Amino acid sequence: MKYTLKAALKERLTTKELAKLVKGFDIVGDIAIIEIRDALLKKEKIIAQALLQKHKNIKVVCKKQGGHKGEFRLQNYKILAGERRKTTIYRENGISLELHIQKTYFSPRLSNDRLRIAKLVNPGESVLVMFSGIAPYCCVIAKNSKAREIVGIEKNPAAHAFALRNIQLNKLKNVRLYCGDVRAVIPKLKRKFDRVCMPLPKGGESFLGVALKATKKNGTLHFYDFLHEEEFYKAEAKLAAACKQAKRKYKILKLVRCGQQRPWVFRVRLDARIV
Repeated sequence: MKYTLKAALKERLTTKELAKLVKGFDIVGDIAIIEIRDALLKKEKIIAQALLQKHKNIKVVCKKQGGHKGEFRLQNYKILAGERRKTTIYRENGISLELHIQKTYFSPRLSNDRLRIAKLVNPGESVLVMFSGIAPYCCVIAKNSKAREIVGIEKNPAAHAFALRNIQLNKLKNVRLYCGDVRAVIPKLKRKFDRVCMPLPKGGESFLGVALKATKKNGTLHFYDFLHEEEFYKAEAKLAAACKQAKRKYKILKLVRCGQQRPWVFRVRLDARIV
């Protein structure tokens, strides 16, 4: 959820300072996550305190430090105001998710996409979620569809531990979770799925081969990528190359924008029927 930061600070910052403010911010549970430009570093605690006073549902204010890093795409945060914690419970689409914002990767901005995927699932389908994290896709699909089974695979042990808690928290009976590299776990499952979801937009193409092996004939694959708006065609090109190598055919169902990474660069989801 996004709020306007400028409204909370119009009486505490100068006009020049307000112009340098990153106005939007994210809410994850009761934690506000903001960005502070270098020109406003001396005012960061004033900004954080204003948020706490303006929005009573916020209990912690953190600022981003650097970008996502490492194999698990983790982000560092500095607590600026409020309670001294980085754990919270986030709610969306009829489910609750417990997480630690620094130990796990999670984006509240994908809530609409998660629900859209759930609405596409047909009754009785078996669904595989690769890179399942704290299990947001698994939980939303389980809660908002009549899938027979959802299987999630996550390599980050901390995220997997939260995922197990979230399955219990939401009292879900048709979700199974595995901790490990999808390249190692999927062959051990010795089975294929009606629908395979790949919510890893950065570098996800390197896993298309293993995803195709896990997709049934006439199954559906959801492939994510970060692409410049003039290069959306590259998503299909990557899938075509992987299908050629795997000796599979495909039919494009839809290409959807489901978020923006930076100016002109978007997170896209390519939906395809795998033959």
